[in-house]
Amino acid sequence: MPALVKPAPLAGVLVLTPSAAPRADGSRLVWGTETLRAAGVDPVPAFVQDNQSVSARAGTLRGLHYQAPPMAQAKLVRCIRGAILDVAVDARRSSPTYGHWASVRLSAANRRQIWIPPGFLHGFLTLEDETEVLYRCSARYDHGLEGAVRWDSLGIDWPLDAPPVLSQKDAAAPAFADWHSPFI
Repeated sequence: MPALVKPAPLAGVLVLTPSAAPRADGSRLVWGTETLRAAGVDPVPAFVQDNQSVSARAGTLRGLHYQAPPMAQAKLVRCIRGAILDVAVDARRSSPTYGHWASVRLSAANRRQIWIPPGFLHGFLTLEDETEVLYRCSARYDHGLEGAVRWDSLGIDWPLDAPPVLSQKDAAAPAFADWHSPFI
């Protein structure tokens, strides 16, 4: 059974649900790059780096992050423990959806993944304690090209009951209106 692929409201962003092959000892998720190719991602980039994020507390917000060209990253994101609200923001200046965002709930239970092409900001909010997120990247991390945009400057509907747990970098990030996108 192939993976289920649905386009998100932003061009190029996809939500994938890998099929689960039942086994006597549990199940095995089945996914391959041909799934992206069949969904119109061409060429499918090679993944050169895997990042794993562990958050102890629900309400931890990471993002909105990006890596500028020439090391802009496409990301394939999944939650392997707990649950997150994952957000992609179109940061391509020439795009008709520039500044628009899309979100999807990813969890270990629902097995969903989100494909985010280069030119997007990315962030997520943990919805459960001890949440673990794995994302595959198409370019290696470059400290000199990383950046962030303030999480609350785009009207994103974050499901928060209290102020989020933020890193110093994310708390100090500029608002979207004060930021100049490096993505054409």
